[in-house]
Amino acid sequence: MADNISAVTDAEFESQVLKSDKPVLVDFWAEWCGPCRQVAPILDEIAGAHGDKIEFRKMNVDENPVTPASYRVTGIPTINVYQNGEVVRTIVGARPKAAILNELSEFIEA
Repeated sequence: MADNISAVTDAEFESQVLKSDKPVLVDFWAEWCGPCRQVAPILDEIAGAHGDKIEFRKMNVDENPVTPASYRVTGIPTINVYQNGEVVRTIVGARPKAAILNELSEFIEA
């Protein structure tokens, strides 16, 4: 799937996302989700360009039900940005690249 984005599991979520020094974008997705497949290559491009400022992870909600439930992720794709252990931005649904970049501008242009 995406080359610039590694998967994260429920077990790794705290150490890889919540305790990260950098902001971390987590793409909550599933194999059967069409809009998730639309968003994946866009996020991969953004990760390739801005991975030095913000980390990118993806979480399969079918394989890792605990984390999405705890953050009330009800629809996918949901993209959450975590900073200092808190959700600081949520993007729900498939968006064009420009819209996603706009939502992430404060994290990637700093």
